[in-house]
Amino acid sequence: QVQIVESGGGLVQAGGSLRLSCVASGITFRLFDIGWYRQAPGKQRELVAQSSRRGTTAVADSVKGRFSISRDFAKNTVYLQMNSLKPEDTAVYYCNALLRDTLHDYWGQGTQVTVSS
Repeated sequence: QVQIVESGGGLVQAGGSLRLSCVASGITFRLFDIGWYRQAPGKQRELVAQSSRRGTTAVADSVKGRFSISRDFAKNTVYLQMNSLKPEDTAVYYCNALLRDTLHDYWGQGTQVTVSS
């Protein structure tokens, strides 16, 4: 049974930091690309950061310099470190595990991040 579980969200003041965790089970973690997405009310879901199965990383321009993504293959976990948070970062943050060869993917249930001004 595949489980993708996010945690670490919460309420933080502008300028603060949070670290989100995404723990995957039931998959061969090393074969999957892991992405962090976010969806704000009334907006489309957008890709925030990605960690490939090869260990390369990328972050969206909108969060570059503030967010970083890292991966612990031993713990089947991907982290999203979010610094200098802004109110516009408020959203539900989702973790996605993508098997690129087949395009099978799995989503977590999301974790709410709220940044107050």
